[in-house]
Amino acid sequence: MAALETPQADSIAPAAVEPLLRGGFGRPYVYSERCDSTQTHLDPGLDEGAVAACDEQTEGRGRLGRRWIAPAGSAILLSVLLRPPAGRRVAELSLVGGIATALTVERALGLSSQIKWPNDVMVNRGKVAGVLAETREGVVILGVGLNVNQGREELPADAPVPPASLRTIDGVRRMRAPLLADLVLEVERAYKVWGAGEIAALFEELGPRDFLRNRRIWVDGEAGQAVAIDRSGRLEVNVGGEQRFVESGEVRYER
Repeated sequence: MAALETPQADSIAPAAVEPLLRGGFGRPYVYSERCDSTQTHLDPGLDEGAVAACDEQTEGRGRLGRRWIAPAGSAILLSVLLRPPAGRRVAELSLVGGIATALTVERALGLSSQIKWPNDVMVNRGKVAGVLAETREGVVILGVGLNVNQGREELPADAPVPPASLRTIDGVRRMRAPLLADLVLEVERAYKVWGAGEIAALFEELGPRDFLRNRRIWVDGEAGQAVAIDRSGRLEVNVGGEQRFVESGEVRYER
């Protein structure tokens, strides 16, 4: 991954990104320097695989409406338009996006990453990325926020999960365009595998990266022990000796 000599050299404008796109996704590539949220920046009538990206979001958000804050030009903030097969669980797409992001992060850092069910990517116990899948007007918008070049002081101190960026992990300031193109390609690959089968088809990439495995957790306020992410993408939890499978919910964990 190319290192960045000066912040001014970094760009995710079309001229920097489009020559690096290698698959079918990212066409069109809808870019703005500043937008409210990439989640609202894609016309549902665009082709599947259309990508929206912004250097700065004024209303970026994650799950449960939490704000996603990143200084302008420091992160990768993008959304991908998807048209999944009828009858498929949209919630699984957060895991699909998580797998794609985790693989991208691992190649950039040369370190292993983990997926905190259902939608966070973790490295060394710090959250480097979040994924959000939302249904809008008959399509799914899959959003990814990946912390790239923020310094420690630029990350929110009051986040519910300790944040990190690629730069705080290895000290390298990166050009975002190659990283963004890699991420789009990984999303396309993981999505096509999922579309041809089920989330189980990605289990070999998901299972070993399970951040919550064997941790004491609270799901919607109820305490238990996380067992594993199952082949349906659910979180298996042991609650007082009773086995439960959680398809969605708010998870806290014991640090």
